[in-house]
Amino acid sequence: MEIQHFYYSLILLAFLLLSKHLLYRKKTTFPPSGPLCLPIIGHLYLFKQPLHQTLATISAQYGPILLLRFGSRPVLLVSSPAVAEECLATNDIVFANRPRLLAGKHLGHNYTSLVWASYGPHWRNLRRIISLQIFSSNRLQMFSSVRSNEVHILIKKLIGDSCERMEMKSKFFELTLNVMMMMIAGKRYYGSKEGEVEEARQFREIVRDTFALSGASNIGDFLPMLRWVGFKGLEKRLMRLQQKRDGFMQELIEQQRMERVHYSSSSSSANSRERKKTLINVLLSLQETEPEYYTDEIIIGIILVLLAAGTSTTAETMEWAMSLLLNHPEVLKKAQTEIDIHVGQNRLLDESDLANLPYLHCIINETLRMYPTGPLLEPHESSEECIVQGFTIPRGTMLLVNMWAIQNDPKLWVEPTKFKPERMEGIEGERVGFKLMPFGSGRRGCPGESVAMRMIGLALGSLIQCFEWERVGEEMVDMDEGTGLTLPKAQPLETRCKPRPSMLNILSQL
Repeated sequence: MEIQHFYYSLILLAFLLLSKHLLYRKKTTFPPSGPLCLPIIGHLYLFKQPLHQTLATISAQYGPILLLRFGSRPVLLVSSPAVAEECLATNDIVFANRPRLLAGKHLGHNYTSLVWASYGPHWRNLRRIISLQIFSSNRLQMFSSVRSNEVHILIKKLIGDSCERMEMKSKFFELTLNVMMMMIAGKRYYGSKEGEVEEARQFREIVRDTFALSGASNIGDFLPMLRWVGFKGLEKRLMRLQQKRDGFMQELIEQQRMERVHYSSSSSSANSRERKKTLINVLLSLQETEPEYYTDEIIIGIILVLLAAGTSTTAETMEWAMSLLLNHPEVLKKAQTEIDIHVGQNRLLDESDLANLPYLHCIINETLRMYPTGPLLEPHESSEECIVQGFTIPRGTMLLVNMWAIQNDPKLWVEPTKFKPERMEGIEGERVGFKLMPFGSGRRGCPGESVAMRMIGLALGSLIQCFEWERVGEEMVDMDEGTGLTLPKAQPLETRCKPRPSMLNILSQL
């Protein structure tokens, strides 16, 4: 009798739970689900590169807010400024988490790095370190000479290769990597004699593997059962890469730690002043005051985030901007005239000049509008249920904001496919509400926005000032987009340049 009573109670409980679930669904309004959602795989069958364009097409047909399903993951796809504002401003804290993807486990130190950490005390402390110790105005100014020197090295290289057919993608990429590593460790790994040493070879190999694997799609993130079927190979490669990255960065830390010991034991104040000004040194100083928090693992995590986030994206923006200028020589000429007026031809452009070059800034902003380096902002995840546009968004929903779709929407921008820097005149910063935010917004917005804009402005402005540029043929530069998490060009930019006659005197002094 007791057993029978138990079964009756169990059936009643199940009935109550089911009734509650059905009642909840009846009262709850979810966003539209868009195209047909298949069992198990959901909307994954729609995946086609470039993904941001595929998702933009879906949004144009079904609406600016959609609740899709990527395998087992609910995904909120957003493609309008109003919805983006509700997610990244009104519900900023709710969407401040990151989804737990395989890349974050192995390349993000088990979800503890700035990019992959969940919103909370640890993340807030990392963000504070980055803002106050890495990207503060004083710190950026401290490394301004590094950026200038590397741009001058690039200029000298271009002078040597002038009039020849040049591929610019690798040149921009090496420029940004050298700048970042000079800031981080005081070392160059591309070009000059340093390119021949073993340490440089190891670094270049790690960089190549990082960008290859970072952009690799992992279907196991959305269909967990496949992780044990045929996708373990990717995880093993990520683990091996992380071991190599950690080992390399640990060696850099040890080198600078030894230098600190050497200089601190020296009685000469001149020797103390010679200590390298590097970001590793900055972080080691913090470690001395709070060793229990600023561990070597935390320092390595910060370094790797800076390296990954501050190189390829900046280089790609330079390549897109130069491609657009070659296809629009009248814009290039106007930018050149602005620089001649405000900087002159008796000295090279400096970072301090950028504030007086509004048209150059318009060119960069228009480039970022048309070709945002993060066409889909880094994914967010809701930490609790919330309301967006009157719809209920479940806890644990991945948020994808399609910035490419927003910034190329004909309802928001007049002739969005046309390169018109003049449309950006009068814009302060790199945002127009939520219509233009290539660096994201809210708590998870990119903290390196300022240094990226300085680097792009200095490099692009210097190349415009110093050289005459032309396409390699009569045809326009190919502007097709490549694939990946960022937005590379499908075909690397090739061009020709020669020093401007009016700049020959100053260029001969480099």
